[in-house]
Amino acid sequence: MSTHRVISVLLSALAVQAVMAQPRALTIEQSIHLGLENSKVFHSSLMKSEYASAKAGEVKAALFPSVKVQASYQRLSSVPEFKIPFPGIPTIFPYIANTYAARASFQQPLFTGWKLQGAADNASYQAEAAQSDVVRDKAELILAVKTAYWNVHRAGEVRRLAEENVSQVESHLGDIENLARQGMATTNDVLKVKVQLANSRILLSDASNNLRLATISFNSTVGLPLETEILIESPLSFTSDKRMEAEKLLKTALVSRPELIGMELRVKAADAAVVAASGGWFPQVFLTGNYYYARPNQRIIPSVDKFNDTWDFGVSLQFELWNNLTTWHQTGQAKAQREQVRDALGIVRDGIVLEVTQSYLNWRQSTERIKLSELSVQQAEENYRMASEKFKAGVMTSSDLLDAEVMLLQSKLQLTHSLVEHELAAAKLEKVVGR
Repeated sequence: MSTHRVISVLLSALAVQAVMAQPRALTIEQSIHLGLENSKVFHSSLMKSEYASAKAGEVKAALFPSVKVQASYQRLSSVPEFKIPFPGIPTIFPYIANTYAARASFQQPLFTGWKLQGAADNASYQAEAAQSDVVRDKAELILAVKTAYWNVHRAGEVRRLAEENVSQVESHLGDIENLARQGMATTNDVLKVKVQLANSRILLSDASNNLRLATISFNSTVGLPLETEILIESPLSFTSDKRMEAEKLLKTALVSRPELIGMELRVKAADAAVVAASGGWFPQVFLTGNYYYARPNQRIIPSVDKFNDTWDFGVSLQFELWNNLTTWHQTGQAKAQREQVRDALGIVRDGIVLEVTQSYLNWRQSTERIKLSELSVQQAEENYRMASEKFKAGVMTSSDLLDAEVMLLQSKLQLTHSLVEHELAAAKLEKVVGR
């Protein structure tokens, strides 16, 4: 490879890396759109729904008339002709070497003991249930994207606060070293601040690693390259709507949750399956018809080597007098499966009640934590301000100022966690309610 070619390849690679290294600013809405667009799990759910819809169409088709067309050609071996040996009587079965036949058949079910209708209803309810599964999977993906998004925000805020703390302690170290040079602080005081600075830098390193991990998790969730840097555009929205009541939320969930809607549809599908299985106890009645166009036409005697058309039309009845209790066993299977689905419906309903109750209580608790955290930050900021002023005035020790710095950092970190947890609790509550 030439030097010019090598340089071109290297420049292209560097250009790609530069593009991929560009930070990407995203709102929560844009993140959700990306997740829905790129998720293979959600796409698979959509395809399952399309399959179920197509399957329902296939099963329903059995309720309507079917028309089949057949055509054939045969070359027959030579056989003796059948002829009555009387003058004037033509050959009844002459030898015709080439035969051509075309047939169009028609069949319409008239009565199948509701077997076909039950199968069609079963497939339709299953298709509707699959659509509810799509809604459920979409809600779960949206919650996953929101969780990953706000975790990136949390990690970024923690790193920002860690950077502020490092700068704060570095400033404190400069002050205490100046005092030590003037003989107004001991070596132990300086060492305490240095130890605190080392701890702050470790906290900053951990925060940077956690931000990187949160970003990778977010990128994986929404389908972006894992190394993409994310800039959070949406602000946290703290709301404390006291009008929300658990009972109202629960009523909404029991009407709106796609899991519950899907299970209710599957119960209806199971009922239809029992009807379909019971159809074997009844006779099957069909309307039939055929149109023939053949050369020679076997219904015309004597046979002649030319095309003729004939038709027939009628009603057929089929009834199994004995099938070794196959219908009885099939009906028993369908009834047992129906009971399983009904039990599953009860389990889902109970789970929704528990989920809504827990999510509501978590949301209320997160609201109270924010209020307490905000109060703690106000107290810590005032405490730090007073401690800083007293330290500069020489009436407070360096250790006391360090304690104030630590308290301020911890209170701000707690407020960040409380705000993010409230956002996640609100997102979870929205999901479990089915909004």
